Amino acid sequence: INELIQKRQLLEAFASIKYLEDETIAERNDEKYKDNPQELMRKSKDVDLLYNSITNAIQSIVVGTLECPTVEDTMLTSLVTLIALEEAAHPNTSNAAGPGSDLLGTPRKWREEWRKAVNESTRKRVQRVPMASKEEESSWLDSHLHFLQKYLGEDLLKIKLLVKKSYPEEYQVCDVYVEAFHKAIASHLQYLSQRPLEFNELYTLLDWVANIYRSELFLGHPDLKPEFKTENLSLLLTPADWDKLKNDYITSAKGKIKSYFGNILRLEVTEKWEKEVHPEVKENLYHSSLSFDIQTIIGEHVKISGAISKSLGTKMLELCLEELHEFIQRFGEDFVVWSTAQDSPIFAPYFAAYINSFHDLMSGLETAFEVNIEELQKILAALTRNFTNIFLNKLRAKTQPLLKKILTKDWILATERPDSLASAVSQFSEPLQHMREPMGQELLRDIHKYVVREYITEVIKSRRKINKEARQQVSEKMNQEARILNNTLIDQGSDSNWLLPAIHHIANIIGEKKKDKIKECVKELCQDYPDIK
Repeated sequence: INELIQKRQLLEAFASIKYLEDETIAERNDEKYKDNPQELMRKSKDVDLLYNSITNAIQSIVVGTLECPTVEDTMLTSLVTLIALEEAAHPNTSNAAGPGSDLLGTPRKWREEWRKAVNESTRKRVQRVPMASKEEESSWLDSHLHFLQKYLGEDLLKIKLLVKKSYPEEYQVCDVYVEAFHKAIASHLQYLSQRPLEFNELYTLLDWVANIYRSELFLGHPDLKPEFKTENLSLLLTPADWDKLKNDYITSAKGKIKSYFGNILRLEVTEKWEKEVHPEVKENLYHSSLSFDIQTIIGEHVKISGAISKSLGTKMLELCLEELHEFIQRFGEDFVVWSTAQDSPIFAPYFAAYINSFHDLMSGLETAFEVNIEELQKILAALTRNFTNIFLNKLRAKTQPLLKKILTKDWILATERPDSLASAVSQFSEPLQHMREPMGQELLRDIHKYVVREYITEVIKSRRKINKEARQQVSEKMNQEARILNNTLIDQGSDSNWLLPAIHHIANIIGEKKKDKIKECVKELCQDYPDIK
């Protein structure tokens, strides 16, 4: 009988074992072994061992169905016949069994063993899918899941085309196999999810479960339809495991986003500030890639996360905005430190470029993600104030030495060029022409007001005695400088026309000889500028 089993002549082997079993039962019922129960035990054990050998053969055949490149139709047909014969031979468990012969006549449940063999077969198939180590291949998980799709997809197609036809409909072969594969893959993914995974690996696993597993790329492939159905399959990961995977992903993303933003800052410092590379001008505005880079990072991560689940996309957006708030403040601090430590010619251009970029960033985020940017607006407003203060301080540093020369002997004698102050102001504030409105024009107004106020302050606070001839000369020079200064700033974009007469008023007072005319000039000055004091 064992030889028949080894040769896979299972029907003949079963017939022989059944004959031996029936003979032993008959002899037991005739009390042949009344005085020799050990012999009954031995023969019962032989029957049991022979049936177990067939059970092992069934398992081997089922496992071999997927392992072998070809399918032995005759073997599978015989297997189905064998299971049917055994079920007919052992219809129930009500057979009376004597001492030591409990297993005689009992059902062997080979259909259940067949199912177990299918489960074991699929488990082995999943375990044998190639999986490189992280050290061997950085994208090991992506490659592994690709092979999982490829090889198991081929197995399912083989079941559909070659295996299914050997079984009767009642076996529901495709349903049993797909359920078995599903359980095996679920167990395997649970194992993978317990490993220490990096951000990209966590994304790969989440994306595979959410978007690939049941799609046309795998179980939903057109070639597998309609035999394989996925509608009734349970969750591939338990809700707890799925939530843990998503939480790990968000936790890991925090460091990743922080790193991306950190790289943006590092490149700004090393490739632009330190090398003093001027920003580009696009559509007459100074341009920085800051806004584009930030929106690209946020947009890409929100998009891929939202494709896994809407809630994950929302969490990713919240995380990105939190990291953005921190980054903007850190960026601002570094720019302030760099710009105050030196007098770089690229400060003003980058000041304009960053203000433009901040504007684009706010409008872009609000449009793309429909998020509340109130907190970001506050942070950027504070940053803009800091940058503006530095700009104005640098302007003061450049203009104060020139303002201090007003009414000095050299200034009166015209050894100083009349356009030196205007030229210095113009050169420093020129980048504001490439700043987005209204910020650029507001700053030009402030600059215009600052220069006129400081000019008048220097003249008024002077205690120098000047003779009549020199006063006329001073008046003419002040009028000349005022015209040059006002025209320059108006040309650059200032619309503060109300400032135009201010210096001229003071110049007229200085140049006037008659007291009543002086009083009239002072009256006009105070009418135009009530806060002149």
